[in-house]
Amino acid sequence: MHFPVSGVDVFPLVPPLVAFLVSSITASAGVSGAFLLLPFMVSALGFTTPAVSPTNLIYNIVAIPGGLARYIREGRMAWPLTWVVIIATLPGVFVGAWIRIRYLPDPKAFKLFVGLVLLYLGVRLLYETTGRYLKSKEQTKNLEKKFRERVQLIKGESAGRIAAGLPPDAVVKTRSVSLRKIEYDFWGETFSFSTPVVFTLALVVGLIGGIYGIGGGAIIAPFVVSILGLPVYTVAGAALAGTFLTSIAGVIVYHLLSLTAVGAQASVSPDWLLGALFGVGGLLGTYFGAYLQKYLPDRLIRGILGSLVTFLAVSYILQYFI
Repeated sequence: MHFPVSGVDVFPLVPPLVAFLVSSITASAGVSGAFLLLPFMVSALGFTTPAVSPTNLIYNIVAIPGGLARYIREGRMAWPLTWVVIIATLPGVFVGAWIRIRYLPDPKAFKLFVGLVLLYLGVRLLYETTGRYLKSKEQTKNLEKKFRERVQLIKGESAGRIAAGLPPDAVVKTRSVSLRKIEYDFWGETFSFSTPVVFTLALVVGLIGGIYGIGGGAIIAPFVVSILGLPVYTVAGAALAGTFLTSIAGVIVYHLLSLTAVGAQASVSPDWLLGALFGVGGLLGTYFGAYLQKYLPDRLIRGILGSLVTFLAVSYILQYFI
């Protein structure tokens, strides 16, 4: 099938299948999978114009509601964190979209940028699987211990049936919200973070996400989990929600830029049909991934993502110099 906007030729079942496989894994960590699908579109499908960024954002818009709905229904949404991320990320997305079409229209330079972003994500995630990191995060260590104990308990009671690691009462409960600090409880542990720190981070993340075309969740999730010590079980829903709303804003910005003199010099209009096909697979994948998270230990989720991301990052950086 030929997609005239992007110039891509691909069998129509390939985009949704690839998106389902990717998002099933990444949604467990609060990542839509867009950061992996963009390299697929660039390298496998040959979609190298600036329009690949807003097309990737369309995937987010269609895909994320599936996983987001499950996180909300099961009470694993840290809403104060969600709103801080959304409010701060939006301005960055606007500026990032302009930088993408103004300074990074060349596919080779864009690949280097993508590779550097992915390298940060991959190394950070792999570090989080080490014993040194886990020892430094006592609360994360406690959650890991509870997870293992519950799995063993339910396995014994259910005669070998697959056991959900998170109990129904493992929900997020907000303790306090202020301009300085936000606190919430999850599964018997109290977590807190600095509101200004997360706001500043989300602003920078929005800028990078706007350039890359990923919404920003793939960057902010590893940071708040590793640096701030928040559990991935509570960060995932917030990251997806932030990515969803900022992706909508990003598509609007790219569309408006396509009407300007700067946008007229480059192909920046998204391929709606291709993005929607990826999104349909992602919609099913993120819903399944949010369900799958309850059965996976935090450490395993980080390890899988870290390995995939680091491999992609190294290959993209090498392509720039070869």
